[in-house]
Amino acid sequence: MELLIVTGMSGSGKSSVMDVMEDIGYYCIDNIPPKLIGKFVDLCRQSETNIDKIAVAVDIRTGDMFAEIFRSWQQLKSQDDVEVKVLFIEASDEVLIKRYKETRRKHPLDEKFNGNLHAAIRFEWQQLSQLREIADYYIVTSDLSASQLKEQVKKLFLDRSSDSLTIKVMSFGFKYGVSTESDLVFDVRCLPNPYYVEELKNHTGLESCVRDYVMDSDKSQELLKKLTDLIDFLIPLYVREGKSQLVIAFGCTGGKHRSVTFAELLSEHLKAGNYRVQKYHRDITKGKSY
Repeated sequence: MELLIVTGMSGSGKSSVMDVMEDIGYYCIDNIPPKLIGKFVDLCRQSETNIDKIAVAVDIRTGDMFAEIFRSWQQLKSQDDVEVKVLFIEASDEVLIKRYKETRRKHPLDEKFNGNLHAAIRFEWQQLSQLREIADYYIVTSDLSASQLKEQVKKLFLDRSSDSLTIKVMSFGFKYGVSTESDLVFDVRCLPNPYYVEELKNHTGLESCVRDYVMDSDKSQELLKKLTDLIDFLIPLYVREGKSQLVIAFGCTGGKHRSVTFAELLSEHLKAGNYRVQKYHRDITKGKSY
């Protein structure tokens, strides 16, 4: 199990970092009391869901409980089945002060120091200095935009930048409504329809008999090639833009034959390129297909 402890100065960008960690497949919890981290790890071990990557954000918001972070870190480091890393996020005092003034948010220690932001930041640095010394990774966000911060996090924790993108490939039937969650929708009703072949109408695009019928056409073969070329071109652009999920949908009339065939073939193509792919056939079990 991988456990990443995300910590650092208030206002430095930890929430943005946690958003990225969630996008790239980590189970994330923000503002957890340090004493509970070990118990949370135990719960993940016992879960039937395979949770093997965890990111927890811990900072001065937990108040007096924050002092427990070092003991928790030492206990977890001693466990053979947990790889513990610490990511420390920081920014200069000037930038932190500017961010708080621009957003008009209160510093977590605002009441403790009667609204004196400089004193609050100075005290927080003192409390975090020891934790910074044991950190495995550092990111200084003073001069980073939100997109640049995302890229730095991805470079630290992903082997490939494309691993940050989950591609959901789905099929649907237009008779049940157009897919509204999709980024790209392709209408394949122009292709030969197996519904009108008596021995195929009760089968689906998950079966070779239907798939072979749909693809036994020059139009189908050419369309598949043009679509895969287009999607291969688009994916790196979406990754560069910072998109974490791309939904590609194929629609036919009933959502059983042609759309399922194309969704299956595109999924196979993307998996061969080592992309993270999810499949979903929305209407495959509904009514009759036409």
